[in-house]
Amino acid sequence: MLARKSIIPEEYVLARIAAENLRKPRIRDRPRKARFIAKNGACNLAHKNIREQGRFLQDIFTTLVDLKWRHTLVIFTMSFLCSWLLFAMMWWLVAFAHGDMDPSTENTANNTKWTPCVTCVRSFTSAFLFSIEVQVTIGFGGRMMTEECPLAITVLILQNIVGLIINAVMLGCIFMKTAQAHRRAETLIFSRQAVIAVRNGKLCFMFRVGDLRKSMIISASVRIQVVRKTTTPEGEVIPIHQVDIPVDNPIESNNIFLVAPLIICHVIDKRSPLYDISASDLALQDLELIVILEGVVETTGITTQARTSYIAEEILWGHRFVPIVTEEEGVYAVDYSKFGNTVKVAAPRCSARELDEKPSILIQTLQKSELSHQNSLRKRNSMRRNNSIRRSNSMRRTNPSLMVPKVQFITPEGSQSASET
Repeated sequence: MLARKSIIPEEYVLARIAAENLRKPRIRDRPRKARFIAKNGACNLAHKNIREQGRFLQDIFTTLVDLKWRHTLVIFTMSFLCSWLLFAMMWWLVAFAHGDMDPSTENTANNTKWTPCVTCVRSFTSAFLFSIEVQVTIGFGGRMMTEECPLAITVLILQNIVGLIINAVMLGCIFMKTAQAHRRAETLIFSRQAVIAVRNGKLCFMFRVGDLRKSMIISASVRIQVVRKTTTPEGEVIPIHQVDIPVDNPIESNNIFLVAPLIICHVIDKRSPLYDISASDLALQDLELIVILEGVVETTGITTQARTSYIAEEILWGHRFVPIVTEEEGVYAVDYSKFGNTVKVAAPRCSARELDEKPSILIQTLQKSELSHQNSLRKRNSMRRNNSIRRSNSMRRTNPSLMVPKVQFITPEGSQSASET
């Protein structure tokens, strides 16, 4: 069978394919490294090949709390249904063993003083309803237990104990799931980007943290860790090497008073892993800065923890956060719409090591920034002056009444001169 010939000429198709290939960029982006901590604080870690699964059942309460809500609700429902069905079967067996299910005993009960173990239990359905009434203490009044069967009394005691245990475990599990510490961390926010700028003559790594609730976090503290892949001198590769870096805090207790959004600062000095990194080297670095905020919830007393991370692409060199706290009518107001906004400021592009070795770099950078700022002010003022002159000229042209009339002046010699004022 012959191939079907295309309607479009082959020369046109080849030319179009070549043009599309030329438009596509040939430079491939550097593969993005997987984050260890996501922006919302979740750990990007998968546990595989766990052989000892029975360890999770040894701590069954924590396992139930860690489950998803749909799994927890299914277990909550099935635990009660299974217990009701189990004891319904036991009540049915007690009634069957005593002869309460025999129809002949009903006629005998009308003539003699025959007493069943449980009144009005004639089938498995009635036994199931009686099991529910016993465990949840409903007591409709139609079915009741007599003192005829000691075995029935034992089953009643056992069902009450089992029901109390199930209620305590499942209700405690649901309470712990609703009052988990990470729920409070949803209202602790971090800036989407971090900045590196000069503060007090030093290069500093800074980010902003805030609390959206009025209830405070007691004894709040902030820790910063750098996670990177390193290789030891012996050739050992450490894929997740964690290094603590200090936080600049004027308070000796290292706690922060998080009543309003704060800018957390880390001074890049000799102890910092960022000491040898310049602005041009930052984009090539394979590192991740993890920020951990810990504190005690004021309303519940539970310790909570909020986490986030910043990779090299999320660190802005030469930027500073804009102020968002203002005083309005005797009250400090926080504008959260500008929480992550930054402005560009003068900052040396060299590393902190080069800045310590050559302090003149900072002075030259500040002088260049001052000159550029003055030049921009001159240009802005000249543009405003030119715009005002153009506006006044256009108004004179449109309104003839605004034109200044010509006045003639006569000199003592009798000559006339006309001038425009």
